[in-house]
Amino acid sequence: QVSLVESGGGLVQPGGSLRLSCAASGSIFAINAMGWYRQTPGKQRELVATITRGGSANYADSVKGRFTISRDNAKNTVYLQMNSLKPEDTAVYYCSAYRLGSNYWGQGTQVTVSS
Repeated sequence: QVSLVESGGGLVQPGGSLRLSCAASGSIFAINAMGWYRQTPGKQRELVATITRGGSANYADSVKGRFTISRDNAKNTVYLQMNSLKPEDTAVYYCSAYRLGSNYWGQGTQVTVSS
């Protein structure tokens, strides 16, 4: 089992920045890709960004150039730096980890972009 704990969400004004963190614990050996997804009420969870153990990153078109995903393998932690935030980025953000054919999810952290 893999446990994921997110932190760093909150309320920010449009144009502002936030950094999300997600720490993995438990059976962390062989975790490959980690990433961030987001969900708003009534909508499906959508990909924000993923990163492999080797550091290859993939982004949703809506966040390219504004968000940066990074990973510290020694700390088993993945980060999401979010800049130039827009009201449409408001959502619950979930951390994910892929290990040996299974996807694991964190509990989610709320990000609200509003003036």
